[in-house]
Amino acid sequence: MISITDFPENRFVVGNQVTAFLPNGTQVELTIDKVRTQKSFVILHFKGHDSINDIEFLKPSTLKITDEQLSADDLAAGEYYYHQILGLAVYDLANNYLGKITDIMDTAANDVWIVTRENGKELLLPKIEQVIKKVDLTNQRVTIDLLEGLE
Repeated sequence: MISITDFPENRFVVGNQVTAFLPNGTQVELTIDKVRTQKSFVILHFKGHDSINDIEFLKPSTLKITDEQLSADDLAAGEYYYHQILGLAVYDLANNYLGKITDIMDTAANDVWIVTRENGKELLLPKIEQVIKKVDLTNQRVTIDLLEGLE
């Protein structure tokens, strides 16, 4: 598999549970019983699935963990898991609604939050303190300073 986690040493550990989400909506609970890396891939073996044929159907799936498995120690202040940010409403400093965060681009310098406006156009917000002023997970909203050039 190709790992997109920032915490592979915490996620891919013998005994950890993961859930495979298949494109058809099916979910399969799995327990990791062997882990190794090969180049940029993580190779996992799951308890009770001794043959590659047993897991071939999982190839198009996405592996996820539950919120309970997330560790508060993983993130520094001002850092968030993608699933916490996706779907948040975005407002400017004058409290004007701009749209919802629909995707996140991981760039070398910083993440870029993609906001889809009501007219369907996208607004790209670099996750920098000059732009992102407040993330309020409780109220599901982000307040930004819409700097010149971002509009």
